[in-house]
Parts: sequence; structure tokens; C-alpha cells
Amino acid sequence: MGPALSRPDWAKALVVVVIWGLNFVVMKWGLATLSPLLLCALRFIAASLPLLLFVPRPRNLPWSLLAAYGLAQGVGQFGLLFTGMRLGMPAGMASVVLQTQAFITLLLAAALLGERPQRWQWWGLAVATLGLLAIGSAHGDSARDMTLAGFLMTVGAAALWATSNLLTRHAARHGPYEPVPFIVWSSLFPVVPLLLLSAWLEGDMAAQLAAFGWRELAVVGYLAGLSTLVGYGLWTRLLQRYPASTVAPLSLLVPVVGLLSALLLLGERPSALQWLGTAGVLLGMVVNQFGGRWRRRA
Repeated sequence: MGPALSRPDWAKALVVVVIWGLNFVVMKWGLATLSPLLLCALRFIAASLPLLLFVPRPRNLPWSLLAAYGLAQGVGQFGLLFTGMRLGMPAGMASVVLQTQAFITLLLAAALLGERPQRWQWWGLAVATLGLLAIGSAHGDSARDMTLAGFLMTVGAAALWATSNLLTRHAARHGPYEPVPFIVWSSLFPVVPLLLLSAWLEGDMAAQLAAFGWRELAVVGYLAGLSTLVGYGLWTRLLQRYPASTVAPLSLLVPVVGLLSALLLLGERPSALQWLGTAGVLLGMVVNQFGGRWRRRA
């Protein structure tokens, strides 16, 4: 069991949890007036271009790694997530389903890196999978229901998040690096593909940019400044100071904040089956995080 977080670091961790939990409501607000791929492109433009002259590139990381991470996270994870939320994935449910990236990372690490999951991790995966199936089976067709297309795209976003997690592990093999320069420079690579995809698939880019106002500016600022730079920077700092077993369980609070904020700010009310599935996903995550600790105590 690792050392406990100090009070200042507890405060930093809770700030990140709140920022990331509210993130899904902010996405919904942005998607009300902007198309998914354009909003995604604007997020990464704001997170990279204004800072390139002031933030040095991480010299020990190759361009190929920065590009791979940027494309997996930007075009893959957030492109699919924003599109899924536009197609009917509720903000609260998105915050839950996206956390399945932890289990997909587990499976990819076992298949590609030869890591061997422990028995309790398999149990956690099984419980979370049942919860995910319950959430997926509760989709509907009305504007307030979760659609199957939105659900599947969010699962795809979780898979691409897991891919970017493996790329982060690979980056660590090149030596220590500063998190903010890494995210700033990797955020440069999804910009052009996202703009091209938006122009091709969405088509009304000029009209959307002409109507761009303070609301849209606040949304992009939140997603780029708070969620991407502040959130990622603080979280990585905590992981550098404390064992992952101490910091990682705090991410369980993100979907809790996501569900509550979506309920209070958007009026989203999950069905009984979705609540049951959410409980299954969160229980599986708890087993995955704390199973080893429980076994040692036993």
C-alpha cells in the first residue's frame, strides 16, 4: 500500500476529478451548436498552436511516437466520443462507458506486451462486461434515449483510449518526460486530419465558424485548457509522486461526477437497467483496482 496523498495533492486530485467529470456536460453543450469533428479539431488547435512557441518539444521522444499518440487520442478517442455523443450517447452514460478503457488496456497489454492479468482482474473484467451489456441493451430511439450507434462509438473511443495508454507506456521507455509538452506537441497531429474529415463528412464548417460566439469559445477553452492541459498535467504529476495504486482508484469518482452533473445540468435520468449496468461497471472497476489489496489482507 503506497503513501497517502498530502492535503494539497488531495485537493489537486479532486480538482482533476471534477474537471473530467464535468467534461461530458461541456461536450454536450458544445455539440449543440458545433459538429463533432469540428469541435474536436478546435479543441486540439487550442491545446497546441498557441503554445508551440513557448513549450519546448520533448527531445527524447521521437516524432513518430508523438504523431501516433496524437492520432490515437485526437482522431480516434475524441473523434469517436464526440460523434457518439452527437448521435445520442447521454453525457452521464458516456462518462461510465468510457471508463471501460481500463479493461481494454488490460486485454491489449496481455495480447501485445505479454503482461499477465491477475485472477481478480479477470473477475473485475467479467463483472464490468456484464454491466456494459446491460447498458448497451437499454438503448432507445427517442431524442432523450441512448442510441446503439452512440453506445458503440463510445466503446470504440474507450478502445482508442486504451491504445493511447499503451503508447504512453512505450513513451516511458525513452526516459522521463514532462507531461504538458508531450500533450501540447502530440495535440498538433490530429488537427489537419480532423479538419479534413469535418470538411468531407460534415460539410458546414464555414457556417459554423461564422456563428462562433462566446459560448463556443468557453466550451473550447474548457476542453483544451482545463480538461486537456490542466487535468492531464496535474494527474501525471500525481502519478510521478505516488504509486499508481494510490492515484488510479481516484478515477472511479469521474463517472460519479459525470452522472450527477448530467442529472443536475442536463436533466438526464438513466433507466433502471442503465443504473444496474453502471453499478456493474463501477463494481468491476473497484474489483480491478482493489482486488490485489483485498487478497493480501486475506
